[in-house]
Amino acid sequence: MNKDSPQPIRVMVADDHTMVRRGLATFLMIFDDMTLVGEAANGAEAIQLCAEVHPDVILMDMIMPDMDGIAATRAIRRQFPQVQIIALTSFKEGNLVKKALEAGAIGYLLKDVMADELAAAIRGAHSGRATLSPDVVQEMVQIANQPQIPGLDLTERERDVLALMVEGLNNTQIAGRLTISPATVKSHVSSILSKLMVTSRTEAVTLALRRGLVA
Repeated sequence: MNKDSPQPIRVMVADDHTMVRRGLATFLMIFDDMTLVGEAANGAEAIQLCAEVHPDVILMDMIMPDMDGIAATRAIRRQFPQVQIIALTSFKEGNLVKKALEAGAIGYLLKDVMADELAAAIRGAHSGRATLSPDVVQEMVQIANQPQIPGLDLTERERDVLALMVEGLNNTQIAGRLTISPATVKSHVSSILSKLMVTSRTEAVTLALRRGLVA
């Protein structure tokens, strides 16, 4: 790239799954106008790394250990308002989308997004343009048209998981009780928190008991 060419967009990735980070790093190598400047495994690392590498755009997972993507997005946007953040996640629940956008994310995409679409979203974010996955937009429209009391849309399996959360079991114990993988439990817990519009297991349990969501 010669001195008259624009500088590549500095992209940072925050995701707790190593394979996802490696895949995104490989993806970024395809485009001459983008460069990977750092990888973080959780929200706390993302905040610290952001101060060190000064990215233009961050691809931020929403569900991560220690500090989730929403809290990290809020903190980064407050400390580094020039940094744009795209939520890149497997979850499209409207409440999670709403929280991400309220925290300051400029985009919200699902991890099955096509490479060209993700590249366009990164370029758009760098220019201050928002991008939302079509599936996410549809989810938000449905929620807007069908207001509901938090918790009424829990699936039967989610209610099973919630009941065991009320008993005080952790994800590994819940997995053993229901004969499912801890990763599946984690996914159910994330969905439960989103549907109940809470941010912690304690809040979820409190709400479940107060509203009689579990037997």
